[in-house]
Amino acid sequence: MTVTISCLGEAATAVLTTAAPLEKVRLTHSYAAAWRDGLLSPDVPAPPPDRPARPDRPELKLPRDMPKRGRGGSAQNRIALLHALAHIELNAIDLAWDIVARFAHLGLPEGFTDDWVQVADDEARHFRMLETRLNALGSSYGDLPAHDGLWQAATETAHDLAARLALVPMVLEARGLDVTPETVRRLRDFGDAESADLLQTIHDEEIGHVAAGRRWFVHLCAERGAEPVALWQELVGRHFRGGLKRPFNVTSRQLAGFGPEYYEPITPEIDRKPETR
Repeated sequence: MTVTISCLGEAATAVLTTAAPLEKVRLTHSYAAAWRDGLLSPDVPAPPPDRPARPDRPELKLPRDMPKRGRGGSAQNRIALLHALAHIELNAIDLAWDIVARFAHLGLPEGFTDDWVQVADDEARHFRMLETRLNALGSSYGDLPAHDGLWQAATETAHDLAARLALVPMVLEARGLDVTPETVRRLRDFGDAESADLLQTIHDEEIGHVAAGRRWFVHLCAERGAEPVALWQELVGRHFRGGLKRPFNVTSRQLAGFGPEYYEPITPEIDRKPETR
């Protein structure tokens, strides 16, 4: 049965309440195209669900209970890596739709919605790319356990858009920029150029996601009369329990407009390593 979706809030809820990953991807692409074509109204008649639907597989575990992932170049280790990244991208689809719907009442410019619908569309494509690569390696999403801590940042920041932007794009996605170059290098060393190219594409597009987060964070700061760097540091200190970690991919962060004045002053000096370039 086909359900007619007429507004953005209905589209976001439809994606968030869909458990099957590939159907979540399909709906995201469909609704993103409908939004770009002007076929959805910006109305959000009801808040989104507190937690998105999830498939029966993978088994979700606490981060501390997850098996350690090997760093070697075996097919098993590469599958585990790609599976973990696919899980992140699946959660990222939901995070993007949640931010569109949960904070619609703030009356931000339409460009805000444009940006986060595009992010959702990108994340859906990233998941599909990773699932296709897993299939080529004889696996699929759901074959391995995954950790259930990724929605914690959404729950922690559901009350405040500035906090959501500070944590999700400007900490979690920025961390992806930091670690991906080394992962790409290792995959090339292992002879897996296809997986390396895939991760490089994701990295390059995630720069735009971090940039969108910083742009709208600065916009909110202007509305509130707050200094962006100081407020970001305050919100990270209050809501992010993991602590910032080196090394930083300074080049990619700078491309996103996210300079070291934000993160360097609140990053511990211990175990300082050369920054990623």
